[in-house]
Amino acid sequence: MVRAAQRKYYGKALAKLAERPDIVVLDADLGDSTRTSEFAAAAKDRFIQIGIAEQNMMGVAAGLAASGKTVFASTFAVFATGRCWEQIRQAIAYPRLNVKVVATHCGISVGGDGASHQALEDIAIMRALPNMTVLSPADANETYEATIAIAEYNGPCYMRMGRADFPIITPEGVKFTIGKATVLHEGNDITLIGTGQMVVSCMEAANILEEAGISAEVINMSTIKPLDTETVLRSVSKTKCVVTAEEHSIIGGLGSAVAECLSENGPMPMERVGVKDSFGESGDPSELMKKYGLTTDDVVAAAERLIERKGRK
Repeated sequence: MVRAAQRKYYGKALAKLAERPDIVVLDADLGDSTRTSEFAAAAKDRFIQIGIAEQNMMGVAAGLAASGKTVFASTFAVFATGRCWEQIRQAIAYPRLNVKVVATHCGISVGGDGASHQALEDIAIMRALPNMTVLSPADANETYEATIAIAEYNGPCYMRMGRADFPIITPEGVKFTIGKATVLHEGNDITLIGTGQMVVSCMEAANILEEAGISAEVINMSTIKPLDTETVLRSVSKTKCVVTAEEHSIIGGLGSAVAECLSENGPMPMERVGVKDSFGESGDPSELMKKYGLTTDDVVAAAERLIERKGRK
């Protein structure tokens, strides 16, 4: 299976978007890491290197958007969503300006940089903001298409990306629709809803469960807000139980969004695979994913517990 980093394809998409004269890209001295350097090479006059001043970057982005530009602002997620939260709230989300905050180095798989750089709360932080659209693409190909889609969307967006290479499961060139989930595998016994690189784990888990006679439906929830409640409810009304999987805290992210949906429309047995209310630590990405319960085996175990709760032996 081909593997690639999402940020690499974000850079490719920005280079394509350089054809549009309204696009401006800002970065906080991390152009090589975020791959905004691809845009700088294609449209140097519309690339602004703000420096290590992320809060100022959001203010500049807001000013440019207020003057009619479509602005992409990129840095690491812990800075984009944590250090800049007030600026995003007051200057971007509140006036509903056309700024796309695109962050890399999300999740525990950041690895050796440790807890200070492993964003596990960013979905929750951005999801709480009115007017903010929140995306978490499944792989590099979907990241490319999502970047094109948010450039065409008028309003604030937050998109998260991982650091490492991971498998590509989305066919090249598939159009990305904001707010629409994708059913990757149909099933009848349990629903597995993943976001980001955990979508791959859900697909792998479905294959393992199938060998045990359990039919799993797999959904790629690449837009966290607005949540595709129609797809969630249609699937869960059939399977009667659901596992969510995210490389994020189980508090405030995908699991919380799905739980809110179900609590308002008919509760079902549910388990959330994600980081259990803790910070990360420095280490090898694969070892960290295992320690913090973010592997295919963890998705399978959660599914098996739910099947038992549902009464199937």
